[in-house]
Amino acid sequence: MSALPGGGKEPETMPVPVPRQRETPATEITAPAPQAAPSLTLLVIEDDPAGGLTVPEILDADGQRIRLRTARNLTEAARLLTPDVHCVLLDLALPGPGEDGFGALREVLRIAPRHAVLVLTAEADAERAAEAVRVGAQDFLFRDELDGRLLSRAIRYAVERKRADIAQYKLAESKLRAQENARLERGLLPTPLLDGSGLRFAARYRPGRSRALLGGDFYDAVRTPDGTVHAMIGDVCGHGPDEAALGVELRIAWRALTLAGLCGDDLLATLQEVLEVERPCEEIFATLCTVDISPDGRRAGLCLAGHPAPLVSRPGRAARLLPYENSGPALGLLPRARWPRRQVDLGGTWSLMLYTDGLIEGRIGEGRERLGQDGMVEMINRHLEDGLTGEALLEASVTEARRLNGGELTDDVAVVLLSRAGG
Repeated sequence: MSALPGGGKEPETMPVPVPRQRETPATEITAPAPQAAPSLTLLVIEDDPAGGLTVPEILDADGQRIRLRTARNLTEAARLLTPDVHCVLLDLALPGPGEDGFGALREVLRIAPRHAVLVLTAEADAERAAEAVRVGAQDFLFRDELDGRLLSRAIRYAVERKRADIAQYKLAESKLRAQENARLERGLLPTPLLDGSGLRFAARYRPGRSRALLGGDFYDAVRTPDGTVHAMIGDVCGHGPDEAALGVELRIAWRALTLAGLCGDDLLATLQEVLEVERPCEEIFATLCTVDISPDGRRAGLCLAGHPAPLVSRPGRAARLLPYENSGPALGLLPRARWPRRQVDLGGTWSLMLYTDGLIEGRIGEGRERLGQDGMVEMINRHLEDGLTGEALLEASVTEARRLNGGELTDDVAVVLLSRAGG
């Protein structure tokens, strides 16, 4: 210890204890504690619960205690029927509405459509117990033979059977929905009536990723007795089954009105009346593009109702959009609207492509930029330079639009191609 000025002494420095850290072996791994499976909950409905379930304890397959709730009537049962209840045990003698003795059971099935249901009765009522299963219960139990093991097994069986019934119901519902969608698809995507016209027809339809099968896009093409070929493509705003059904109605109405001789503004005005009557709400509208090609195939009349203009390509020239100035509004937006018809010269050899906005609204890469009509025209011209025509041209165009978008397009895409080869 050294001396300090003034006769003091330097304080002695004491060592500071360092806590010893516990070394954990590299191979020591703490495994997460296993989570116990949730126990089953049974709701017992009988006017004297104490006289029914006399077993002291009910265990499930894992040895866990099955939780019991009791209700003396249907009103109390409805209050206790929370989502964590797995099974209902109903005393078949409980009074209920109706005269056949199954009123209480039917009420339980109504308020608990996703729960397994067991009925409890006397052995002498075996025939009535079997009838309760036909009404909708998963199984029945006799009160005189009831014990914990039997009840536990019956609960597990009823719960699994109910799950199987629900899965089977969902499967049947899915098949029915697929059949309904197939019928809608036949309505939205019909077979064109072009016999004798000399025009080639091709079409592609692809639903967006937010729908399972269908959206609101639709198209059609027919030839009237005077030799004129009429074609159309449309898009109902929205993507649900109501919009798809409305698209079917508009397409069928268009075909009927066209074959009856209507064209241009008169046709679109009548279609707007149909839409206003049939749409589920006033916010629904539809865009439409119609063309009528003269019998000699060299001229066409064009009407646009809020829809993007068609694209025309001719040999030796770049494809371009048809004029779209002075087009009318979408159907259903303005009462007493008008849709001017514009005459277009096509020439001897040409292809005319009609499309919905799903083709041009897809994004390009990671940014916010969309393909747009100009990008679509450039894309079509590249494919034409590669010699693609007809079905191959449409398939390549829809596939490239999807690739540029980085995956499935968010909106439906419908594309129609009419072509004439010389003459």
